Formats: sequence, C-alpha cells, structure tokens
Amino acid sequence: METVERLGRYTLRQRDGLPKLGTDSVRLARFATLRPGWRVLDLGCGVGVLPLLLADRADGLTLDGIECVPEAADLARENLRANGLPGTVIQGDLREPGWLTEGHYDLAVSNPPYFAPETGYVAQGSRGMARAELCCTLPELCLAAGKRLKTGGRLAVCLRPERLADLFEAMRGASIEPKRLQLVQSSPGHRPRLALVEGVRQGGRGLTVEPVLLLNEQTGG
Repeated sequence: METVERLGRYTLRQRDGLPKLGTDSVRLARFATLRPGWRVLDLGCGVGVLPLLLADRADGLTLDGIECVPEAADLARENLRANGLPGTVIQGDLREPGWLTEGHYDLAVSNPPYFAPETGYVAQGSRGMARAELCCTLPELCLAAGKRLKTGGRLAVCLRPERLADLFEAMRGASIEPKRLQLVQSSPGHRPRLALVEGVRQGGRGLTVEPVLLLNEQTGG
C-alpha cells in the first residue's frame, strides 16, 4: 500500500515494505548544519525522506543520493521529481567507486543501520538492511562520505549512543573529524536513546557537546 506524508512544503510518497519516515530522520535533518545553495548527498537515501526534510529548511539545494534497494531508489527519484527538486538518485552500492562526483559536496547525511552484524533485531528484506549492517559498515559509510565531501564539508549522522566510539573511529579513519554531538533522551531520568553527530572533512580537533535534547519538552516530540 502507498501513503502520502506532508513534510512542510513537500509531500513524501511511501510504500509498504520500504523504509519510512521516522522521528530519528526528522531530528537529524534539524540538527545538520545547512546553508542555502549547498550540494547535499544522502548516503542510503531510502525513499528520499532526508532530502525532502532538508529542502524544507533551505532553498536552492542540490539533493543527490545513493540507495542499494531498486524499489526505494525509484521512489526517491519520484519524490524529488514530484516536488520539483533538483538532484540525482543512484541505485547502487556506496562501497563501489565511480558514482557521483568526488570532492564535490558541502554536506553528506545518513541515517545508517544502527546494529552491528549479528546483533540487535533484524527484520526481513529491505527493512532488515536498514536496521543492521548487512550491506555496509560504519567505516565503509564514512569512507564513501570522505571521498565525496569537499575539504570543510560536513557529515551528519544519527546512531545509537552505544556505537559512538565505533562512529568516531570510522570518521577519523576517513579524515572526518567529529565536531558536534547532541544526545536525545525522553526525560532527565532516562538514558539517551539517540546520538546526533556532525563531523568536518579535514577539520581541526575539538568536539562541541550540545545541550541534551529532551523529547518531553518538545511539542510533538
């Protein structure tokens, strides 16, 4: 079944069996540094959720993406086209060379699989690939971003807090220095459930820890 979701000025078509809009993507899109006219790359773009959310924040963006699931890539292209947004969606494996332009992007974003292989809950099919690192690891993701970001370009990622050490190691291995961190938790008495991280390609050392985002203080959180 296909459904339509309103995302600010834009509409998102979704389909059963494919990754769908979630609150983590919404928080990542709000967290990422963004300027009008930037070239943006979504690594593992699914059906195009993050590009539409980012386009609602800033005008004049070029929105490119790569997605390994053919049906999701097709729907991501359609979501860009239907909303009149410029960009290219490649159906392919982000670990492979030769897709899109290297050293070109101002911002790369990703809502990657949260679980390392052989851990956590894994669904079937494309939803399983979205949950666990069955096709792409954190180091491979960061290397793909590092090659395509220009010097000073940014990578923004959301992940489970218990995987922060893995993410920081993978970022530095791709010459992306972690620069901003924000933890998300439901209330002061609960442990954080999400980490939002932004790094800069060839950036200097120094991590800014933003105030914790408390969901029960957010309208609609």
